Amino acid sequence: MAKKQGGRLLSSAGLVNYYESEDRRAVHISPVTVMVIAAVIGIIIMTFNIVFPG
Repeated sequence: MAKKQGGRLLSSAGLVNYYESEDRRAVHISPVTVMVIAAVIGIIIMTFNIVFPG
């Protein structure tokens, strides 16, 4: 039987360590902010399609 190495899965290939670490210097954006920006961009594009038809 295979031995466990430090309790980590070998298939994760180090991704667990990458995503668990937090860098204080990184830019943090709220998921709500991302959704609001995406909605605003979508509304702008729809408005342009209505005002300036193909």
